[in-house]
Amino acid sequence: MEKKFYISTAIPYVNAPAHIGHALEFVQADVIARWHRRKGEDTFFLTGTDEHGAKIAKAASQQNLPPQKFVDGIAEQFQELARALNISNTDFIRTTDQKRHWPSVEVVWKELQKKGDLYEKEYEGLYCVGCEAFITQKDLADGKCKIHGTEPEHIKERNWFFRLSKYESQIREALEKDILRIVPETRKREMLSFISEGLQDVSFSRPRKDLAWGIPVPGDDTQTIYVWADALVNYLSVLEYPDGKKFKKYWPADIHVVGKDILRFHATIWPGILFALNLPLPRVIFVHGFINVGGEKMSKSLGNTVDPFQLIEEYGADAVRYFLLREIPSAEDGDFTEEKFQERYNADLANGLGNLVARVLKLVLNAQPPIPKSALTPGFQKIIDKNKRACDKAIEEFRFNEALVFIWNVIRYCDRYIERERPWEKHERQEKRIGNLLFAIQEIARLVASFLPETSQKILQQLQTNTSQPLFPRKET
Repeated sequence: MEKKFYISTAIPYVNAPAHIGHALEFVQADVIARWHRRKGEDTFFLTGTDEHGAKIAKAASQQNLPPQKFVDGIAEQFQELARALNISNTDFIRTTDQKRHWPSVEVVWKELQKKGDLYEKEYEGLYCVGCEAFITQKDLADGKCKIHGTEPEHIKERNWFFRLSKYESQIREALEKDILRIVPETRKREMLSFISEGLQDVSFSRPRKDLAWGIPVPGDDTQTIYVWADALVNYLSVLEYPDGKKFKKYWPADIHVVGKDILRFHATIWPGILFALNLPLPRVIFVHGFINVGGEKMSKSLGNTVDPFQLIEEYGADAVRYFLLREIPSAEDGDFTEEKFQERYNADLANGLGNLVARVLKLVLNAQPPIPKSALTPGFQKIIDKNKRACDKAIEEFRFNEALVFIWNVIRYCDRYIERERPWEKHERQEKRIGNLLFAIQEIARLVASFLPETSQKILQQLQTNTSQPLFPRKET
């Protein structure tokens, strides 16, 4: 029976247009999905958009738009970004979809209620609109949210609460024993430290008079379901939970790819909900960092957000994918500047991979008679096999930047082989030397397929037709 594999990104919040940080998450998840497909696994890859909550209602109001029209426009941008980056997602879920998403949210709510895990009480405390979360003093620095740098609202209201505290020991044990594995290990330790301070019950609704933009609480039309109680269910609703064939086939999720700022919701509230529903937990949460711009945090207020569409337009999707995967450490913060981007592009793509493919195809076109694509000599094969194994292991461990280093080891080996063996010279071994390089280029095309899918196809096509076109034209500063 074919092995299944289910991977998701977090669903981006549509209060503002897509930026390069969203592109990073899309591309990282896409590499994993493509790699598992290449292994022959039945892969379901989900992304989508999170479209409810106070922050979106406020952003729509500022633009004098009805919330639905506002989210429609930005959701389309995220879908377009996925297409522009050649993301191989199976499905795209929107939380405003009343046919596909809302029914599962309502089922989950009713199940939690039936279990006795929802109750009403008065809440008084702090709410950060930026986080769309209730926060405490330890989340503040100088009276402001540590993440958003804004003062939280002080609110007093009667809400529905989820008994998260009831599942504290089960969540802790799941993380400690890697039943729900968090990668990297530093993030796991952060979550265990957070849980050790005690998990509090979570407000799971807001009064509808204060927040009408969201899913109404079943049986209580005075309340709106809390945006996170709604959004997390997307991983189930896309599979048509509770009775859908896809749910029975693909759940549990194998990997959730998320940013570090939303790990707490995925590592505490989400497993709490799943424990309450008696559902298996996701197997892995992979946590990536942020992209800074020239050493500064990217933000609209600083005016330093990077538009991924402009980069794709100028350099091509695969060049953007390559930079994000090679330059940004997979699980840490990284830095973007136009200079760094162009340097990577010219050194690794134009002068590296692109130049190698052009050189080898030129050798083939100049050689007489046509060169057979023969098997590699043992020494050459050994180099490729060693780096292929290392590349696969790095992908499996979410070390995408290191995986690319191993592929580029093969590219550099080919360059050295050309300088050493001088295959353009007439020689009794000329045919074998060019044959070695042809075979190596074919292997490189396969190795880069999960990272640079369009480039991989172009290389294989050029090898098939013995034609040479520049893969990455050099860019001048």
